[in-house]
Amino acid sequence: MELGFIGLGRMGANMVERLLLGGHRIVAYNRSPEKTREAAQNGAVPAFSLEELVSNLQEMPRAVWIMVPAGDPTTQQIRQLIPLLKEGDIIIDGGNSNFRDSIARAKILQEHNIHFMDVGTSGGIWGLKNGYCMMMGGERDIFEHLRPLFATLAPNADGYDYFGPHGAGHFTKMVHNGIEYGMLQSYGEGFEILKASDYQIDFARLSRVWNNGGVVRSWLLELAERAFEQDGEGLDNIRGYVEDSGEGRWTVLEAIAHSVPAPVITLSLMARFYSRQDESYSAQVIAALRNQFGGHAVRAADAIESQVAAESLKSVAPGTPSVSATTTNVGSEEASNAVQDSSAAAEQAAESSGDASKVVRDIQGTAQGIYKSKIDR
Repeated sequence: MELGFIGLGRMGANMVERLLLGGHRIVAYNRSPEKTREAAQNGAVPAFSLEELVSNLQEMPRAVWIMVPAGDPTTQQIRQLIPLLKEGDIIIDGGNSNFRDSIARAKILQEHNIHFMDVGTSGGIWGLKNGYCMMMGGERDIFEHLRPLFATLAPNADGYDYFGPHGAGHFTKMVHNGIEYGMLQSYGEGFEILKASDYQIDFARLSRVWNNGGVVRSWLLELAERAFEQDGEGLDNIRGYVEDSGEGRWTVLEAIAHSVPAPVITLSLMARFYSRQDESYSAQVIAALRNQFGGHAVRAADAIESQVAAESLKSVAPGTPSVSATTTNVGSEEASNAVQDSSAAAEQAAESSGDASKVVRDIQGTAQGIYKSKIDR
């Protein structure tokens, strides 16, 4: 098949390469032209504007896959594509969008007789080798039309499927990520208990043993084995600062909206907030109160320089399911560019040997300003 592909970050570039290896014709575009040139070296048809991307698509109906950060970047790409596409063409959102955004975007595109499919995509940087797990939402016949693309991207025939109308793909991916939060937290707590014991346990070897017949075996545990082999059991070069991209928050809010008890996922999200604090103000208050009512000893602050405030702990998530479906007519091209530039900076920092913590803080500040301005409007 033929596909236009927008967004050539680490995951997007790997998806394009896997599609090319599967024999598909891919017209690739990225805001930064060097990424487009890299895709061209792998066999993609390069496009240096959305107009050039659409004009290079020959098959009808034309299909364009968007793989950019959720929120304003996705909104802006869709806005810019609408006047370039024709009735019957297809837009695919394979990013981590809020499922309510996907429902709203589908309605807007329906007014132009353009089809929309939301694809919850899992696989990360390992997808090129192992394939991508995908959950689709939208029109069934559009899913069937695009099946050859999905079959190439997936690890096998059971690695992708259609789950319902618009929003279903991103909804199921949201819950998938919420479950992931709980699993990661459980592994982290388990290894911390092991580390606190009197036994000198080789964590990499233990992970390998658990993965051979153990009830807790998983791909995440395989990655744990790899991490312990690379960084040692002390993980001395890794700071325990854990970000969240939004899906865990949305999962918790959906649980609240439907009165579904979800303590494990909720507490795993809260644990990520704790991980970002240099000092806990709530703990300081508790210590002060215990000293006041019971004379309990307190520890003096040793030059605590933490300036972490509640707002700075918020993720870059562009919306929450606590409100009605987010319309896609909010935001701006400036906001879209700011988020995409920050995401690109984060990828570059991750690929370098330097400290990426400053980049993470910069991304948070940029995103918070953008989303706060949206709320203010």
